Amino acid sequence: MEACCVNKDAYDLAVIGAGSAGFSAAITAAEQGASVALIGRGTIGGTCVNIGCVPSKTMIRAAEAVHGAYRVGRFPGLAGEALVSDWRALVAAKDDLVRTLRRKKYIDLLPEYEGVAYLQGHAQLNGAGVLVDGRPIAAGKIIIATGASPAIPDIPGIESVPYLTSTTALELEEQPRSLLVIGGGYIGCELAQMFARLGTRVTLVTRERLLPEAEPEIAQALDRYLADEGIAVRSGLTYSRIESREGEITLTFDVDGRAETLVAEKVLVTTGRSPNSAGLGLDEAGIKQMPTGGIYVDDRMRTSRPGIYAAGDVTGRDQFVYMAAYGAKLAARNALNGDSLVYDNTTMPWVVFTDPQVAGVGLSERQAIQQGFDVKTSVVSLEQVSRALAARDTRGLIKLIAEAGTGRLLGAQILAPEGADSIQTMALAIKFGMTTAELGETIFPYLTTVEGLKLAAQGFEKDVAKLSCCAG
Repeated sequence: MEACCVNKDAYDLAVIGAGSAGFSAAITAAEQGASVALIGRGTIGGTCVNIGCVPSKTMIRAAEAVHGAYRVGRFPGLAGEALVSDWRALVAAKDDLVRTLRRKKYIDLLPEYEGVAYLQGHAQLNGAGVLVDGRPIAAGKIIIATGASPAIPDIPGIESVPYLTSTTALELEEQPRSLLVIGGGYIGCELAQMFARLGTRVTLVTRERLLPEAEPEIAQALDRYLADEGIAVRSGLTYSRIESREGEITLTFDVDGRAETLVAEKVLVTTGRSPNSAGLGLDEAGIKQMPTGGIYVDDRMRTSRPGIYAAGDVTGRDQFVYMAAYGAKLAARNALNGDSLVYDNTTMPWVVFTDPQVAGVGLSERQAIQQGFDVKTSVVSLEQVSRALAARDTRGLIKLIAEAGTGRLLGAQILAPEGADSIQTMALAIKFGMTTAELGETIFPYLTTVEGLKLAAQGFEKDVAKLSCCAG
């Protein structure tokens, strides 16, 4: 790719990494009149558009369409069915969407910012700036935004097994007949359900429980819903060995002191992501790293080396694309204007795109207690939400966490088919210090999922089963 402005030997800012965080930093700096070297390696655009959010979510939507046809029978008088008639066509459509968004949101944006020069190559810190494929580039300040890659678990034999990752699983040219998913985090849950709904026999295994960071009530309910769809979920396992035998994958594990095995055509590893911090010369530059490989940054996005900042997944925290972009914007502004801005994730919403969706913001009950709060909680089943009753789909619940004395809202988690579109209401409520009483007295539109938040807030003081419609 050609640079969008004349290359030179010195810049106000060098940004290493051309994904969402890198682009956010570069655009922010360019808007302030700075000259920026945006240094990328490999496919421009990073994880989200190429191998993460965009391809996975369009495939998840396709799987929802197939599954939805079968579920119409929950309405009396309706029947339907659907199937994957052309797997390669489905994958090709996903790839076309990725190419379109990569060009529209990344490649075509570069010419719009005259202050940004795109330099393609391997970047290394050299004390005075960076080396790009060995060529020195001087920069007043540097931001590292190199992202993360799938982490591989320490299971004996894994190195000799042709395992899939969240990247390669979405590139399969043939649909697997059976799939073993290792890892019960958000990526594992999303992709396990997606493949199962498209017709693959799926087993999901995890050392802990599903979604360890979610409220126990929500994780347990999601476990049941996945099982209802035919996904075999095995949790609390200790892995002994994994190997390839006669074209199939065999996983041996211990559960309650007994050895068991599982066999599948393919295995998908979804055990987290590791920061892309190797090969940057961090040790030589005196930049502190965490045991996970993530670059340590303070609340101003500064690394341990003055003048060098880091943002996004390479820091090992808050690995969501919107938080990467947010942190990178702060890093650019601080690098150019004096380190006055503080990274704040206290009202960071997060979403797991299963069905029902899982979404949360703020503190969980456990986190609130650990931080010394005297807490009270309210849990409302979707069976109390008229929207869910009208849709004949009451899978899910809402849990609110509040400070016992003041009633101030501390956190919320939602398990609902439309939970992702409801959580931002709670982000605003917590951000602006609302109490349970204030949320419960707020007017919400009837026959919406978000109305369940009002019911949950009222549930701190009332039995919502005894309320009339809209009579709160």
